[in-house]
Amino acid sequence: MRDKTQTNSAGPGDGLIRAGVVVFFLGAVATLVTVAPLFLGSHPFPAYMFGLSMLMAVGFLIAGAGVLRSVAAGRRRARGAGR
Repeated sequence: MRDKTQTNSAGPGDGLIRAGVVVFFLGAVATLVTVAPLFLGSHPFPAYMFGLSMLMAVGFLIAGAGVLRSVAAGRRRARGAGR
């Protein structure tokens, strides 16, 4: 069965992991932009920028859900192959 699996095939949860990484990095950029005025001595950004900083946590949760989905699919495959 191992020889039939393609190495570049997308498994369950891979899309969630990729989406989570993108959202995480968008949140990281928003965090850097939000914190920059503190170091530069300029006026702080509006409050919604602090909300955009929460995208880091949202991205982390999305990627974690993708990992859990991938693990669950692997367990189902292993259970089915053991029979």
